[in-house]
Amino acid sequence: MNALKTKMELRPYQREAVDAVYRHLREYDDNPVVVIPTAGGKTPVIATICDDAVRLWGGRVLVLAHVKELLEQTVDKLNIMAKYIRVGVYSAGLNRRDMTHPVIVAGIQSVHKRACDLCGDTPFDLVLIDEAHLIPPDGEGMYRSFLADMKMINPNVRVIGLTATPFRLSSGMICDPDHFLNRICYEVGVRELIVKGYLCPLRSKAGVVRADTSGLHIRGGEFVAGEVEGLMNESALVSAACREIVQKTQDRRSVLIFAAGVDHGQNIVDTLQREHGIECGFVTGETPSHKRDELLARFKGQPPAKGLCDAPVGPLKYLCNVNVLTTGFDSPSIDCVAMLRPTMSPGLYYQMVGRGFRLCEGKADCLVLDFGSNILRHGPVDDLKIKTPGAGGGDAPAKECPECQAVVHAAYANCPDCGYAFPPPEKQRHDATAASGGILKGESTDTEYTVSDFEYSVHVKRDAPDDAPRTMRVTYRIGWNKYVSEWVCFEHTGFARAKAEVWWRDRSDDPIPDNVDMAVDLAEAGSLAPTLGITVRRVAGEKYDRVVDYKLGPKPPPVLADNMPHFAAVDPDTLDAQAEPEFVPQIPDDEIPF
Repeated sequence: MNALKTKMELRPYQREAVDAVYRHLREYDDNPVVVIPTAGGKTPVIATICDDAVRLWGGRVLVLAHVKELLEQTVDKLNIMAKYIRVGVYSAGLNRRDMTHPVIVAGIQSVHKRACDLCGDTPFDLVLIDEAHLIPPDGEGMYRSFLADMKMINPNVRVIGLTATPFRLSSGMICDPDHFLNRICYEVGVRELIVKGYLCPLRSKAGVVRADTSGLHIRGGEFVAGEVEGLMNESALVSAACREIVQKTQDRRSVLIFAAGVDHGQNIVDTLQREHGIECGFVTGETPSHKRDELLARFKGQPPAKGLCDAPVGPLKYLCNVNVLTTGFDSPSIDCVAMLRPTMSPGLYYQMVGRGFRLCEGKADCLVLDFGSNILRHGPVDDLKIKTPGAGGGDAPAKECPECQAVVHAAYANCPDCGYAFPPPEKQRHDATAASGGILKGESTDTEYTVSDFEYSVHVKRDAPDDAPRTMRVTYRIGWNKYVSEWVCFEHTGFARAKAEVWWRDRSDDPIPDNVDMAVDLAEAGSLAPTLGITVRRVAGEKYDRVVDYKLGPKPPPVLADNMPHFAAVDPDTLDAQAEPEFVPQIPDDEIPF
């Protein structure tokens, strides 16, 4: 067999990524980045570039990794996928110092001062940086000095970054004209790979309570770790969250839990054992390597390595961790990710969810339980809201006014729209139930609520001209201090007015009002059927929820026009002539007050 003709089989998007890299290297003088989602297969792209560079063009490649675990994984996979080239390792942590191989995988900590020794008589032509989002701002110096030395040895050396998220875990893009990685040459998204069957479908659980992290301080783009753990580790909230996890994962086989800190994680483990009789493994940065290997093997359904445990043990369904099982941890059987921690980092949020991306036989989808309001904070995982870090580590969270439902900055003591005085923030640890945001853009989740109270009012859009049409605001109380509103447009024309007419006919036998004052007066006089329940739809990526269905009580008797002196009499025989639209979706009209 001619080794030069032996090529690994690439998926179509992987082939496109490789071709995009080559095209960029030919057409531009800067350094490109390839973005492929977690579990989308970056290593075949790396292996193909290494193979082509060595066997077709007689070049030499250096692959840089930031942590030892990634370095080991990269070496193992390259030895399988690029089996016709020799791959060496340079890492103090692995006690290897290979310097003559055509492809060398190295840890930046081990080589950042040894560019000349590493190159020897044969300089490197390409430098690939795997998981480029892991490069911390305070670690850029090592990369910059090392790459500057490489450039002196070979002025034509090119750098290629590969990542699932082209921004750091503390946010901020890694591509910049002044950076050593300059622009994205190829990107494929999570949704596309799910649709094409290369990644596992995701779904998130709808919940009621939202996380309130407005009392936490932010440092370096992330919540202060000590504050987060201190706030989240309340037994009642941990107990409620564990109860929901157990209920929602009865038909799941591999549940990965992310905790805020060691004490919080231990509380989760103890609660699952004490209240539900469930064994949950626990891994932290301090877990001894042999114990960690044993737990991970059981969680993956693999037999532990010989000598790891004294007695036979079975598989482990639940595994809790603190900041260790994100980037680089692969367990395809994970079909539930439970985030019992908030994060300001879109990258960390993505990496946590990404543990469930991989396909596995018998795995229909991955359930994401978010107890830290991360989906609401960062958006769907395929449409993340990336903030440029600034003073104070980024924007403070927002809060919702319970009186007028305005979404305002968390620093406001009084609502700027209606003047409502906010109470001092309650320092909630994490949600007792999982948040209701959709994990993919466009995903909708419908939640039914019992309505305990409702009220009607005239609403005038802020800063609207005097002759602008007004709306009737209907506010439903659906829980303690939780409200949802909708707007009924009696003074509008066209589709908005048609929706208002249908809305009124469903609730009242009185004539349809011509203006909002009449509508509110009639409603307060008892003209409308009571609303007993509503269904609220949340669409991932959209700012506002929508009321899409109702459970109504019986219509009351008509309110006599004589009791409403300003209400114009309407001939009931003319009402049938007002044709009801054939289809009236509950979609917020552009003119309604958003």
